[in-house]
Amino acid sequence: MLQSIRDRTSGLVAGFIVAIIVVPFAFWGVESFMTGGGDPVVAKVGSEKIKESQFRRAYEQRYQQYLQLMGDNFRADQFDQNRFRQSVLDDMTQEAMLRQYTREAGYHANDALLFNAISSIPAFQSDGKFNTETYKAMLARQNLTPQRFEAQLRESLEIDQMREAVVDTAFMPDVERKQLLQLAGQQRQLSYALFDLAKYEAQIVVADADVQKRYEDTKSQYTAPERIKLAYVELSPESVAAAAAPGEDVLKVLYDAEKDSRFTTPEERKVRHILINFGADKSASEKKAEDLEAQLKGGADFTTLAKANSDDAGSKTSGGDLGWLKRGQMPESFEKALWSLQAGETSAPVETEFGWHLIHVDEIKPAAVKPFNDPTVQAELTELYRNREQQKHFQELSDKLEQLAFENPSSLDAVAKELNLQVQTTDWFTRAGGSGLAAEDAVKEAAFSTEVLKDGENSKPLAIGDSKLVVVRKAEYEAPRERSFDEVADQVRTALRAEQAKAKAQADAKALLEALKGGATLADAVKATPAELKDAGSLRRDNRGEDPALVEAAFKLPHPKEGALSYGEAVLGNGSVAVLALNKVETPAPEALPPEAAAQFNQLAAGQEFNAYRRRIGDEIKVKIINAPQAEAPVSPES
Repeated sequence: MLQSIRDRTSGLVAGFIVAIIVVPFAFWGVESFMTGGGDPVVAKVGSEKIKESQFRRAYEQRYQQYLQLMGDNFRADQFDQNRFRQSVLDDMTQEAMLRQYTREAGYHANDALLFNAISSIPAFQSDGKFNTETYKAMLARQNLTPQRFEAQLRESLEIDQMREAVVDTAFMPDVERKQLLQLAGQQRQLSYALFDLAKYEAQIVVADADVQKRYEDTKSQYTAPERIKLAYVELSPESVAAAAAPGEDVLKVLYDAEKDSRFTTPEERKVRHILINFGADKSASEKKAEDLEAQLKGGADFTTLAKANSDDAGSKTSGGDLGWLKRGQMPESFEKALWSLQAGETSAPVETEFGWHLIHVDEIKPAAVKPFNDPTVQAELTELYRNREQQKHFQELSDKLEQLAFENPSSLDAVAKELNLQVQTTDWFTRAGGSGLAAEDAVKEAAFSTEVLKDGENSKPLAIGDSKLVVVRKAEYEAPRERSFDEVADQVRTALRAEQAKAKAQADAKALLEALKGGATLADAVKATPAELKDAGSLRRDNRGEDPALVEAAFKLPHPKEGALSYGEAVLGNGSVAVLALNKVETPAPEALPPEAAAQFNQLAAGQEFNAYRRRIGDEIKVKIINAPQAEAPVSPES
C-alpha cells in the first residue's frame, strides 16, 4: 500500500516534474487566502486574494530557506531583494491559480490518499514506520497544526493529480525524437585562436587625463549607497539568571500535573495485520478476509498467511508486522478492534477506508509510570521548573524592554541600565544588509524605517531567531553620495584598460577572420597575431571543459564544406576573444545513443505539454497584481 506511493513519487516523472517544470509548491507554511481586516491586497488570482500579511509570511519562510541553503556563501551585498520578492509572489500566484483550477475541475484527494502520502514522508516515521507523535512534533516545530498541514497537503495532492493527468499522457513522435537525439549526440571537431584579454591589458597604459575625463563624464555612476550604523541592546534567555532549585512540595505539584504526559509510558502492542483491498468487488474481498479468518481459527500461521495474501506491500514481506503501536496511530475502526484484543488473539475482519484487516496482537507492554522519587524524574522536574521560571522571567523582561524602549525613545541608556544590558553597535551596512545582526530582515527593515532613520527613535523589540529580542536605534548615518575621484580612480582606470584591451583583441580577431576568409590557413595566420592556437578536440553540447560561450558559438556554425573549414567568433566569459575553426560535424545514429537519452526527451515533451496547459489555465484564471511588493524606498533623515 505505502510502497506504491513511494514508487510513484520517486520515479522519473516525479523527478522531472520537480526539476524541469519548476512549479514550486513550497508554501505549506502559508495559510489559506482567508484573512480580513485592513490587510492590503497584493494580488488577485481569479476569485482569491493574496494579502500583504500572507506575502510577508511566505517571503520570510522562503528567505530563511535560502539562508539555510546558502550558509556561509550568503552575501547580503549581492542579494537582490526586489527580484526575490517578485519570485515569491510569482510562486504564490501560480500556486493559487492551479489550486483554484483543480478545485473547480473536481479533482479530489480522499482520506486514504492523504494518509498514504503523510505516512510515506520519512520525517514523520520512526524505525521506518509512521509515528503519530513524531508527526505532531515535527509539525509543531514548523508552527503548523495537523489540520492546517493536512488541508494544504490535500490541495497539493489534488494539484499533482491534475499535473500527472497531463504529464503522463504526453508523447513525442518517433521522427521528432530521433532528430532531437541526433542533435543532442552531435559532436564537432574544433580548433580556435585565443586572444587572451589579460595579455592585452598588461600592455595598455591609461593616461591620467583619460581617467579624469571618464570620471567627470560618468561620475553619477560612481555612487556610494546610503548606509547606517545601529546601536542596539539584546535580550536573550541566556541573559536571564537561572532560578533557584525548587522545594519538594513544588516538585510534587509539578509531578502530579505532568505525570500522565511526561512520566507515563503508554501501553504498546506489537501488531501484525493482513490487508485485503476492496478492489472492484467489495463483497468478494470481504469473503476472502472471512476465509482467511477461518484458516486462522483452524490453526494456520498468521505470518505465513500474511506473506501470501496481504495487499500491504510495506508489511507483507515481514508477515504483516506493523511493529509496536500506541493508541491514536491507526484509523478508528482499526483501533477499536486492536485494543479489545488480548496477546495472542486475532480479530474478525475489520473494515477501514483501505480495505479489510485481520489484526493479530503478538505481545503487550503495559503502561508504566515512573515514581516521584526516581532520581531521573527529580532531575527532569527540576530542569522543567527552572526552564519555566526562566521563560516566565524572560517574558517579564521582554514586557519591560518594550515599555522602557517606548518611554525613552531618544536613547537606549535607560533600557540598558534598568535591564542590565550592554549597548552594542553594528558595523556599517546598506539596505541590502550586512553581517551578523544586520543580516536579519527585521533589523534591515527597522533600520531604514521612518521611525528609526527619520525620527531618530528606538525601534519596537524585534524578534531575532527563536528567542532573542533586540531594540535598535540610529547610531550613524550616511546619505547616498557621489564618490570622489580619489576613491574610484583605480576602478575607472581598470574599466578603461579593460575596454581598450577588449577593443584591441576584437580588432585583431576580426583581422584574423579576414585573413582566413582570404584563404590563409589557421596555423599560418595565427603566427602573425598575439593569439594562441588551441585544439578543443571533439565537443559535445554538454561539454564542461571549455567556456560555455565557445561551445554555444561552435554549435551555431554552419557545417563545413568538404575540404574546407567553417569559421566564427566568440567572446568568452572573461572578455577574451576566440576565432573558431570548425573542421568536422559527426552525427550519430539514434540507436547508438544511450536509452536514457530518449527518456529525457519524453520528459521534455511532458514538460512542454504541462507548461502549455498551465498557460491555458492562466487564460481562464486571471492574475492581477494590485500592489506589487517592493523594497522600501530610501528615507531621508533630514526630510
